[in-house]
Amino acid sequence: MSYDSRLVEDAAAKIAKIVKDTGATLIGPIPLPTKKKLFVVLKSPHVNKTSREKFQLHTYVRLLEIYSTSSKTIDALMKIELPSGVQVEIKV
Repeated sequence: MSYDSRLVEDAAAKIAKIVKDTGATLIGPIPLPTKKKLFVVLKSPHVNKTSREKFQLHTYVRLLEIYSTSSKTIDALMKIELPSGVQVEIKV
């Protein structure tokens, strides 16, 4: 099963809507470069050494800058429910 950045895009749109509804100003979402990790695993360490499986892990990042926030904006962002697999980091 392959995943794409649709979950991140939907979460960023949801956050942007909440921020705009509370009256704060927003810059973004700005897509940052995708981080890719490649893992290679030997299927059989002795007999078929050339037989390997490759796995990739992609990390998608979006940057949203929020200005002129109020307590209403911060409360709304703390109560937001996002899908699993999406992590949000809030810096004040």
